[in-house]
Amino acid sequence: MKTKLIIASITLMASSIASMAQPKVIAHRGYWDTPGSAQNSIASFVKADSVGCYASEFDIWMTPDGVIVVNHDPVTADNKLEIQNTPSQTILTEKLSNGETVPTLDQLLKTASELKNKNMRLVCELKTHDSRARERKCIKQMIELIERYGLTDRTDYITFSKDGYKEIIKQAPKGTAVYYLSGDYVPAEIKYTKGRGIDYSLKVMKKHPEWINECHDLGLEVNVWTVNSPEDMQWCIDNGVDYITTNDPELLQKIIAESPAKPAAPAKDKKKSKKSKK
Repeated sequence: MKTKLIIASITLMASSIASMAQPKVIAHRGYWDTPGSAQNSIASFVKADSVGCYASEFDIWMTPDGVIVVNHDPVTADNKLEIQNTPSQTILTEKLSNGETVPTLDQLLKTASELKNKNMRLVCELKTHDSRARERKCIKQMIELIERYGLTDRTDYITFSKDGYKEIIKQAPKGTAVYYLSGDYVPAEIKYTKGRGIDYSLKVMKKHPEWINECHDLGLEVNVWTVNSPEDMQWCIDNGVDYITTNDPELLQKIIAESPAKPAAPAKDKKKSKKSKK
């Protein structure tokens, strides 16, 4: 009996410590809003690492000839070429705003593997492709590439695609963190589909702040995007989210450092809540 009580106490203490942890900072499309950088550029990834971000997020598409490139929009910023319908030889000559060319996933992973800081995580967003077949092919190739560079344990996946979300969970090594972005799955559905948690917009989370505690009660995690104002950053911190994705990681780091850690709100008693409804 004493042993059970001790174990229970240790578990409770660990839970309390975890609930008081401050959110971790994820650079949105890398740290791009700074001199010499650009969205989804190699420089943005290196700069996110240089300021100590927990993770750097980037977006991927597959060209018709099977090359995975890093870009947010379905078209390039330079000449508005459709990535899914343009050969990689052409896409990879397109310029970013900082003078770099559109990078391949292979180039970004090589950079990640060579960083001095081996702790910064990668958050790989699979964009919704024009066919399930292309998405499956892209998923298989991205997982293989990430494994080839020894970055499997440092990589999380996010996507708006329901099919892509389920396919990543199916293809990725067991225990891989996969988050859903669209905002139309309640926490229980994420748990059922074996996702790691929700990665929803600030608008969705402010509409459903109760999902934060629901996720934590289910052992799930919560990320919120894209959070750029001090007021919204503070809201996320005060409500106990696990991760915050932002275009201004240095501002967020400063606000987190100045904010005392707060324990998460206690879970509601389900029996009491049922009685109150009656």
